[in-house]
Amino acid sequence: MDKRYQVFVSSTYADLKEERQHVIQALMEMDCIPAGMELFPAADEEQWEFIKKVIDDCDYYLLIIGGRYGSTTPDGISYTEKEFDYAVDNGIKVVALIHGEPDDIPFGKSEQDPELRDKLIQFKDKVMDGRLVKFWQKAGELPGLVALSLTKTIKMYPATGWVRANHVANEEILHEVNNLRKQNAELRSINKNFNKSKVAPVENIADINSIFHVRCTRHTSSPNKTYKFTSEVSWKEIFSIISPYLEEYYNAASVELTLAKALREKEKLSGYRQSINDQDFRTIGIQLRAYGLVEIKQLQTVKGSPAMFWKLTPKGERLMLELRVIREST
Repeated sequence: MDKRYQVFVSSTYADLKEERQHVIQALMEMDCIPAGMELFPAADEEQWEFIKKVIDDCDYYLLIIGGRYGSTTPDGISYTEKEFDYAVDNGIKVVALIHGEPDDIPFGKSEQDPELRDKLIQFKDKVMDGRLVKFWQKAGELPGLVALSLTKTIKMYPATGWVRANHVANEEILHEVNNLRKQNAELRSINKNFNKSKVAPVENIADINSIFHVRCTRHTSSPNKTYKFTSEVSWKEIFSIISPYLEEYYNAASVELTLAKALREKEKLSGYRQSINDQDFRTIGIQLRAYGLVEIKQLQTVKGSPAMFWKLTPKGERLMLELRVIREST
């Protein structure tokens, strides 16, 4: 079928008008559907709700970073970074184009506030962490980079896309697909019950108040360095930190970020983009599952890609209430 992909174009606006025009033109020539905030610049929470709905409808997220961090939300981060975080959390594949020579950006298009400059550096580091990016210097380079990067991303990670209504499968095929979905749901239910029946209690498990040494990494912007640290924390304290986020399914990557930040603050250390040693984080998940406090399963994100999610069990919810409820003073 003749499928078209919708691409959300995210960037600061005033300093990158020309660059956005080049990118949007390139997307249209690729038969993609560009979506951006030209007519609805992000400015308040009501418009943020609208932006989230637009991102939800998109197949890919294209980020352009120049010399400005952009206007900030009440949370202290820019709307551009907030859009990026939302896209990543919802499993939307990201294509990032970052200016490769920030010192050559005209003064009027550069961030003047030292605090915002630091936030821009941290944002770039976040974007480049774990993904390939392309660097540009002139607006005229962007169409070629967009065509190259997006074509490769579509090939590696095909998304849902849009098709014209008259190209959709006929009613007989839809009926067959619906039957297959029902069969798939029945098989999933059988598999779930089978797995539950096979789970045996773990013997000699460590007491929930025992200490675990969590190895972590933190980054600092001034100086730009990476440091390792270890936090001694009990299993109960680990659970107490993350449990309020697990009342609904919570992305495993977000669980790690939440816990890593809390441990850095616990040790009274500065930094950003903190992370937990992968083996230690997996052990935490296994231990909390063994206590019967959380369940961890692979689910599909709103965009259809698989990811691991954590959620409280009924036993975990009871312990969370016991640990986190505010009691009357005696």
